[in-house]
Amino acid sequence: MNTLKISEQEWQIIRLKITRKYNSLREEDLVYEVGQEDDLVQRLAKRIRRDADYVRFTLGKELQEIASNRL
Repeated sequence: MNTLKISEQEWQIIRLKITRKYNSLREEDLVYEVGQEDDLVQRLAKRIRRDADYVRFTLGKELQEIASNRL
């Protein structure tokens, strides 16, 4: 299992990108506290109807390309 570590500052940027890509996400889907990455992944996976590995991959990719405006 791939472990994610997302800081509060990184989450603010990733959150904007994710909401552009998945406009069906609600505020409660995007609640995140540092150290609660697994909860976030599970919640997003359920909401976008993808598996947790896909969500981890997507978030990890965004972490690597944090300065990019690409999704």
